[in-house]
Amino acid sequence: MSIGAVFPLPKFPQFRRQGTFICNFAAPSLLCKCSCNCNNIGNVATTASSSVVNPNRSISTNPSQPKPPKSASNNLQDALVSFNRMLKSRSIPSIYSINRVLGSIVKMGHYQKVLSLIEQLQLHGIPVDSLTINIGINCYCHLNRVDFGFSLLGSVFKRGYEPDVVTFNTLMKGLFTEDKHSEAKNLFTKLVREKQIEPDAVTYGTVINGLCKSGNTKIAIEFLRIMETLNFEAEKMVRCYNMIIDSLCKDRMISDAKNLLVEMNKKGISPTAVTYSSCIHGLCNFRQWKEVTELLREMVDRNVPPDAPTFNIVVDALCKEGMVREAEDVLEVMIQRREVPTIVTYSALMDGYCLQGQMEEARKVFDSMANRGLQPNIISYSILINGYCKKRRIDEAMHLFKEVSRKGLNHDIVTYNTMVHGLFEKGECGAARELFSEMLAGGQIPDLCTYRILLDGLCKNRQVAEALSMFQAMKSSEICYDIDCYNILIDGTSKVGSLEIARELFNEVFSKGLKPDAYTYNVMIGGLSRKGLMDEAKELLTRMEENGCLPNGCSYNLIVRGYLMKSESDEARVILEKMLARGFSADVSTISMLVDLLPTRGQDPTLLNIIQKLVPRK
Repeated sequence: MSIGAVFPLPKFPQFRRQGTFICNFAAPSLLCKCSCNCNNIGNVATTASSSVVNPNRSISTNPSQPKPPKSASNNLQDALVSFNRMLKSRSIPSIYSINRVLGSIVKMGHYQKVLSLIEQLQLHGIPVDSLTINIGINCYCHLNRVDFGFSLLGSVFKRGYEPDVVTFNTLMKGLFTEDKHSEAKNLFTKLVREKQIEPDAVTYGTVINGLCKSGNTKIAIEFLRIMETLNFEAEKMVRCYNMIIDSLCKDRMISDAKNLLVEMNKKGISPTAVTYSSCIHGLCNFRQWKEVTELLREMVDRNVPPDAPTFNIVVDALCKEGMVREAEDVLEVMIQRREVPTIVTYSALMDGYCLQGQMEEARKVFDSMANRGLQPNIISYSILINGYCKKRRIDEAMHLFKEVSRKGLNHDIVTYNTMVHGLFEKGECGAARELFSEMLAGGQIPDLCTYRILLDGLCKNRQVAEALSMFQAMKSSEICYDIDCYNILIDGTSKVGSLEIARELFNEVFSKGLKPDAYTYNVMIGGLSRKGLMDEAKELLTRMEENGCLPNGCSYNLIVRGYLMKSESDEARVILEKMLARGFSADVSTISMLVDLLPTRGQDPTLLNIIQKLVPRK
C-alpha cells in the first residue's frame, strides 16, 4: 500500500529569540494556557498546592505538539535500532514485528517519530496492514491533527482496506480531544445508523468520556442508558459509571452522583475505589465531612477498602480547609489499615502546614519522607519553596531551590515562577532577573504566569519603564497576554504618576478586543482619583456599569476617598449613599481617612452626616 502524501508530517512552530527578557518563547498557543490557572496577579501559591493530589501537573505546552512523557532515551534508541535492523534485512520483515516496535514507540510518546518511520516503510516498499494504519491515525490524533487522521482513513477506503471499530474509536477520541464534540457525536450516529461498525464498550466509553469532559454529562447519561440495553459486562459498565459520577462531582452535582452510586449497587454493578473516591472528592469540596466518613465506612462494609488515592483526597481536602490536625488523624488511620502513604500524601500534608504558615512543621514532614524511603519530587520542593517565599524567608527558599538540582531533579516552570515571585516580593529585582535568565538558559519556556510575575514585580519595585519595555517586546513577539497584564501596568503607571500612559493602556484594552474587569476599572478610577480628576473618575464609574461590569465596593470607596481628598463632602455623601444602598460598606481606608479629617473638618455638617451613616444604629 502506498502511503506517500497521505502521511504528511505536521510542521510545528519553532521557538524564536528576541529582546532582553523575551527569548526562547513559543507560538502564542503555547502561552495562552497558564499552567498555574491563576486569575490573580502573581498567584503562585495556587500553582504549588493545586497539583498535590494530581502529581502529573500539566505545564503550558503547545496543544499541537504534546510533550512526550519522560522515558529512558536508551529505550527509544533500542526500538529504533530494532526497526532499522528489520529494514535492512534481506527478507521482507514481518509486519507484526514492525507494528510491535511502532507500538512501543507510541507508548513512549514519540508520535511524530512513528509517522516518519511509517514513511520509511513506504520508501522501502514494505507493505503495511490495517494495524499500521490505526497506529498512524492514533499518532495524528495525539498530535491534535485528527484532520490528517481522516485523510489517512480516506486512503484506506480507496485501497480496499476495511477500517475496524478501533479505527473509528481512535478518530472519535481525536475529535473529542480537539473539542469537536458535535463532529464526534455525528460520526458515532452515522456509523451506527449505516451499520458500518458494531460499537463496543470502548466506543461507548470514548463517547461518554468525551461528553463528560466537554460538560455534556446529561447527554453522556443518555448514552449510558443505551449501553445498559446492550447487556455489556458489569466490569465494562462500571468504567462508564465512574466517568459520569466523576463528571457530576466536578460539576458540583453531588446529589446526582450519589444517586448513580446507589443505582449501581441496586443493579449489581459493584462500585470500585475509583467510584467512591470521586464521590468523596465531591463531598470534600462541599465540606460534608460527616457524609465523607459514612462513604468511607460503606467502602469497608462492601469490601472495597479505601486505597492511597482515596486517603490522599481526604488528607488534601482537610489541609486546604486548615484542618491539618484532622488530616494527621486520617494519615494515622491510613497507616493502621496498612495502606502505605505516598509522596502525594506527605506533599498534601506539607502543603497544609505551609498554608497555615507553620514552616517548621512543614519541614518536619518534608524531612520525614526520606526516613520513610520516599524521595521528595519537584512538587514537594515547590510546595516548601512557596511556603518559605510566602513567609519572606527567601534564603531558605533559595537553599531548597538549589538543592533540587543537587538531588538530580529538574526545575519546572512552577518552581521558577515561585522563586522569581519571592525574590521580587523581597525587593531583590536583580536576583529575580538573574534567575529568569538562568531559567531561559536552561531551556525552560516561560508561561503567561511568568510574564505576569515579571511585570508585577517590576511595577511594585517602581521599575515601571522596564515593565513597559518588556510588555512592548511581548506584543512585538506575539506572546499571548491577557487583561491581568494590562491591569498590572495600568496600576503600576498610575501609582508612579504616569496617568497619561495609564490612560493609553486602558484605551488599548478595548482596541485589543479584551474585556476589562472590575479590577481594570478600579485601578483606573484610583489613578484618576489620586490626581483629583473626579469628574473623569465618576464618568468612568458610569461607563463601567454601562459596559456590563458592575461596580463593587472598591469602586465606590475609591470615588468617596477622591472626593474627600478634594474636600467635596457633598459629592462624597451622594456616592456613599449609593454605595450603602447597593449593599456595600466603607472599607478600612475610607474610615481611616474620615477619622483623620475630623480634627480639621469636624464642624463640616456633611462630613458628620457621612460618619453618622457609617456608625451602626443601636
